[in-house]
Amino acid sequence: MQVGNKSYRTAADIPEQVPVFPLSGALLLPGAQLPLNIFEPRYLAMFDDALISDRVIGIIQPALENGGNSPGPVKDLCSVGCLGRITSLGETGDGRYVITLGGICRFRVIEEMSQDGRPYRVCAIAPFGSDLDAADDGADVDRKALLDSFRAYLDANNLEADWSSVERASTVSLVNSLSMMSPYGPAEKQALLEAGDTKTRAETLVAITEIALARDGDDYDRVLQ
Repeated sequence: MQVGNKSYRTAADIPEQVPVFPLSGALLLPGAQLPLNIFEPRYLAMFDDALISDRVIGIIQPALENGGNSPGPVKDLCSVGCLGRITSLGETGDGRYVITLGGICRFRVIEEMSQDGRPYRVCAIAPFGSDLDAADDGADVDRKALLDSFRAYLDANNLEADWSSVERASTVSLVNSLSMMSPYGPAEKQALLEAGDTKTRAETLVAITEIALARDGDDYDRVLQ
């Protein structure tokens, strides 16, 4: 996986401990990009420290189940997040950073480390090494079903898309971009993150979209045709 100026080929290229940024509803996927507007002092400090080390941040959601508890080792965080490398940073002049993270790979939280005076959280992680393998090109994705559901969602909500750009996009980029830009809630975003491969992620996105459209009423069947 090439992200910015850094190549991540094996799990050995991934830090064993990373600062984590809990962000509800956020989704970063390997190979995709996530823009962030950073203004809280603790997260400004996190990004300052990351810039002078390995430039890697873990994006993770707060726990979803049981009123904020998670079955993972850190009870108030989801057990799976995604690592991002800082690929661009701009200062706004009013104390904020405008940052782009490039997705590296997903990770599973092992344990939370002592903060040692840091204002942000750090976790020991186990990376998903399979995300670093470029073999998953999305060739087995039902691209037509994906585009049909996307078109149905746009039509049902009176939205438009640049279809020439959509058609040119690689299948992996298309699945990841649609997953990240989808207007669904934290649970749906976590399901998309944890999907095992591009095909499963595409199927999950189609299923979530069909459920959302069905809830909107009987117009769904007409729009999808």
